[in-house]
Amino acid sequence: MRVGCHLSTSKGFVKTVEKAIELNATAFQYFPKNPRSNRLRHLDAKEAEKGATAADQAGLLTVAHSPYVTNLSTPDKDLHTKTVESLVNDLEICDAFHTPYLVVHCGKHVGQGEDAGRRTMVDTMDEVLDRFHGKAILLLENTAGQGSELGTTFEELMEIRAQSAQQERIAFCYDTCHAFAAGALDYDNWEKALERLQHCGALPLIKAVHFNDSMTGFLSHRDRHQLLGKGEIGLDRLRAIAQSPAFANVPLLLETPVEKEEEYADEIALLHQWVGETAA
Repeated sequence: MRVGCHLSTSKGFVKTVEKAIELNATAFQYFPKNPRSNRLRHLDAKEAEKGATAADQAGLLTVAHSPYVTNLSTPDKDLHTKTVESLVNDLEICDAFHTPYLVVHCGKHVGQGEDAGRRTMVDTMDEVLDRFHGKAILLLENTAGQGSELGTTFEELMEIRAQSAQQERIAFCYDTCHAFAAGALDYDNWEKALERLQHCGALPLIKAVHFNDSMTGFLSHRDRHQLLGKGEIGLDRLRAIAQSPAFANVPLLLETPVEKEEEYADEIALLHQWVGETAA
């Protein structure tokens, strides 16, 4: 099992690879561009290849995360156009850095209703994938259910994926905090939660896990990440998830609220310990 965290690429991708190695990570997540803007990023091909080679040589799996402003379900035509162009750009960046997955937040219907929001979401993804012909695939991330967010359960995510004309290019990212806050999975019985994921068909489609504790309680519908063991999920429940054979080949990526990236080292060490106990 690969473990890691979200890291900044502000000093260059090679420096990010070096930071991941320093933290003893075997995977890391990054933003392909400014996380609060849809402004397109133009890459230097040589620099991208240099960064990709550094990650490959270090044996690091990389995962990208689209900007927070992305809304797959927006009814605003101008924002829709910007969203499509931005996601195509993100996927192209993924390919340039040999990154197989782009995590994208599910849409917000912003008052148009859930059914209309889901239809718009599917149409937007299909438009993006019609324009992108590379290898990277979209990973829809489950949400906590704040405001008009769609995609709080994996049953809903499976329905959204099934409506896409290119569903084979869409998989999932599972966020532990979001699922807990949405009340989507009962962590007091992890085996039952796994059965639910398996029953709806989502389990084999989970390609990355955002591994976070939650500041707020079950069914709070609030997206507030917390350090491992310092929140409402707790170490015992998180350990059960980390040690699940179902995620043996899925990267666990920390998005916990640290002030400095160096602080991820202790949590990464804890994940390595848990995984090691599983292998023993």
